[in-house]
Amino acid sequence: MHGKTAGVIGTGKIGKCLISILQGFGISVLAFDPYPDEEYAKSSGFKYASLEQIYSEADIISLHCPLTEQTEYMIDKDSIRQMKTGVMIINTGRGKLINTQALIDALKSGKVGAAGLDVYEEENEYFFEDRSLEMITDDTLARLLVFPNVLLTAHQAFFTREALRNIAATTLNNFKDFFDGGYLKNEICYKCDKVCVKKQNKRCFE
Repeated sequence: MHGKTAGVIGTGKIGKCLISILQGFGISVLAFDPYPDEEYAKSSGFKYASLEQIYSEADIISLHCPLTEQTEYMIDKDSIRQMKTGVMIINTGRGKLINTQALIDALKSGKVGAAGLDVYEEENEYFFEDRSLEMITDDTLARLLVFPNVLLTAHQAFFTREALRNIAATTLNNFKDFFDGGYLKNEICYKCDKVCVKKQNKRCFE
């Protein structure tokens, strides 16, 4: 991974954590966000770029953005066509950020060299109950599972003791801040599923 270029799409809390981890491996980082944190970028030593630049220059592309009308299927046959041959695509955001059939076609041709998916378009049908004794009737999911260069997990990156403790603490603090009439630092915008930016006088992602 040393010396490679990673494209991080979405620089919220998780995106920023990933950037610091990637830099620890000696990876150059290009990032995209509709609300770029230029001050953080300058202090952390990465650059914001257009999606087109990320698609064409990144060896690794990692998605950390909400699902909106603008981001649905942002990874499709057209965007994949712009990417480097052998690109690695990671998606821990939302399943529909990627057009799954376009990804399968690119994996078969070798255009995409590897994929790591913690989400899938139809994940609710399979990922949250024990179906180990049942047959997979989703042909698209079954096709993904046979690729040796695809790692597919059940949207469970949060499922550690530490993560669940942090989620519970944050939730309880949110309730406390609300009833105390304090500032809601984790308020989510109902339009774009991102931490609210209205107090910063910025336009919503939509």
